[in-house]
Amino acid sequence: MMTPWRRHYQKRNGTVSNQPRHELPNDVWLGEVSQMLAEGKPYAIYVKGYSMRPFIEHTRDRVFLEKRDSYNVGDAVLAQITPGHYVLHRIIEKKGDDLTLQGDGNLEQVEFCKEQDVSGVVTQYIRPHRTISADDPKLVRRIRLWRKLRPIRRYLLFIYKAMI
Repeated sequence: MMTPWRRHYQKRNGTVSNQPRHELPNDVWLGEVSQMLAEGKPYAIYVKGYSMRPFIEHTRDRVFLEKRDSYNVGDAVLAQITPGHYVLHRIIEKKGDDLTLQGDGNLEQVEFCKEQDVSGVVTQYIRPHRTISADDPKLVRRIRLWRKLRPIRRYLLFIYKAMI
């Protein structure tokens, strides 16, 4: 999987650019992002992949990441699962220092990591023409409801994909 480095889709005057998009491998790019977050510098990245549907859409959305001391169930975090392998998934269970992660669009697959493997937490979802805080009560309610609908998530995702 590659992470977008720079996007050239639309110029300021509204015309669409035909310049290619530059991409770097995730292990290189997200390793650098992880180091910046560890230094206390917040960072925004474009998201690539479908595992966080319907809340984060592939290459359309960006997320603003910040480093925190502790993380809670329901937080979307950037974590290193194995050396060089990063995921942006939501914490579904926390037992002491052990975290269980799952993408909103994943039906059964989960990942495990330690709290110190988390690089940062999503504080804002940046969509075209609007920014949504991760603490927005309406968004938090929708995320809780989505987690409760896990048994029928397969059908809801099928409908969602058909509508896009």
